[in-house]
Amino acid sequence: MEINEKRNGSTLTIAVEGRLDTVTAPELEKKIKESLDGVTELIFDLSTLEYVSSAGLRVLLSAQKQMNKQGSMVVTGCSEDIMEIFEITGFSDILTIQ
Repeated sequence: MEINEKRNGSTLTIAVEGRLDTVTAPELEKKIKESLDGVTELIFDLSTLEYVSSAGLRVLLSAQKQMNKQGSMVVTGCSEDIMEIFEITGFSDILTIQ
């Protein structure tokens, strides 16, 4: 998995590439916790994400809960496979997906 971060003022974009699973989720969780200070808009670019497991979903849910307190969060670039996972798990109702 590769994580690319881009900050523009109080907006943070995190692009996640590869697989977000049990092995890689802790790395993303750590990166998010280190980066959210002063962020009012968090954007996850998942256009190059191939797979997300329940561990990855937990990290996204945790980020959503944090951003509910300090701003907003948007998920962009979901492939059909990732979108199907979000729909099956009910995450399409929890996350703002564009």
